[in-house]
Amino acid sequence: MRKWLLLLAAILLEVTATISLRAALDHPAWYALVAIGYLGAFVALSFVLRAGLALGVAYGIWGATGVALTAVLATVIFGDPLTATMGLGIALVIGGVLCVEFGSQAARARQEGATS
Repeated sequence: MRKWLLLLAAILLEVTATISLRAALDHPAWYALVAIGYLGAFVALSFVLRAGLALGVAYGIWGATGVALTAVLATVIFGDPLTATMGLGIALVIGGVLCVEFGSQAARARQEGATS
C-alpha cells in the first residue's frame, strides 16, 4: 500500500510542477513551485522503486497518469484544447500502461510459482 501512496504523491507532484510551469510563463514566481514539484516527484519516485515497485510499472503509471491529468487540468485551468483524438491517445497510453502492469503481475506470479 505504501508504494502506491508514494506513487500517487510522485504523480501529483509532477502534475503540479508541470501545470506550474505553464503558469510561470506569465508569472515567474511559479518557477519555485516548478522546481520543488519536479524535485519532489523524482524523490518520491525513487522511494517507490525502493519500496519494490518495478521500474517499468512505476514509470509507466507515473508517466501515463501524469499525461492524462496534465491534459485535463490544462484544459480546465488554461483552456487548452482537448480533442477526441487527444482523448483517444490518452486512453491508448493508459491502456498500454495497464498491459505492462498486468504483464508484470503475470510474470511475478510465474516467478513465485517457480520458486515455491
